[in-house]
Amino acid sequence: MRKKTPVAIIVCAFAYTLFSQTVPANAQHLAPGRFAETAPTPALSANLQQKDNFIVPSRPTVSEPADIQRVGVLQLEFGLDAEFDAKEFRNQQTAPLDLRFAALSRLLLDFQLEVVKSQVDRTAGRMTGVGDAIIGLQVVAFKKTGYPTFAFAYHSKLPTASKDKGLGNGRVDHKAVLLISDQLGGLNLNINAAYLNVARKDSGRRADGGLFSIALSHRFENHFGVFGELSGQSLEYSLPRGVYPLGGVTYRVNPQLRFDAGLRFGVGAEAPRVSVVAGFVFGIADLY
Repeated sequence: MRKKTPVAIIVCAFAYTLFSQTVPANAQHLAPGRFAETAPTPALSANLQQKDNFIVPSRPTVSEPADIQRVGVLQLEFGLDAEFDAKEFRNQQTAPLDLRFAALSRLLLDFQLEVVKSQVDRTAGRMTGVGDAIIGLQVVAFKKTGYPTFAFAYHSKLPTASKDKGLGNGRVDHKAVLLISDQLGGLNLNINAAYLNVARKDSGRRADGGLFSIALSHRFENHFGVFGELSGQSLEYSLPRGVYPLGGVTYRVNPQLRFDAGLRFGVGAEAPRVSVVAGFVFGIADLY
């Protein structure tokens, strides 16, 4: 037995090393003591984090995350929004499309377009066409594990929607945003504070205003998730002026695809009373 002891020790050590480098996917379900023995290596943890961050959804909330997806990933977001009973229309349907590309680890390029915008005004006349386009960029200023992430973004809304049909104001609008994201236990927190410079519809002058939003979300182990948001803006930008509570659910199919659906309520003279939002986020490819 003594002669076999060194061999047994070597075999056990080799088995332990191999097991610790190939942590099972269900390690989080093990007892605390055993989980400590099979903790993933730093390299494996980094790989899992990169895989989980293949997409970082920004829809359907007004709040956008300060974090961005993995560098080189082209992310597509598409949805169908239906809004009812606003000051300027009885109902409105839009199909927003958003392409978000992580050009660098701290630089995101963004292009948004309302592919279809259709609304019924107060005289029961329906107008349909292409909505406005928005181009922008986001720079992650500070990111460190255990601390909130800070970023700055700039968006310019281009007048691609028809002013004659009442689908847009026919002029360029601007938005500069401070974005903050953090983890609060199992909750994801996103806070946005924005400066708005918007063209007036009734004159050639411009107006200055602000936007503030705060959103919380949580993802369960069964791929489902929930989110809630409270946002408000003093001028029309994407949404009419007003205060907007929003709540809904998400379903993450895999690291590259997530679906969402929710209800948004409007408070204010110009805000639509209720809106239904639904869509998906898809990581098209890692171009790098």
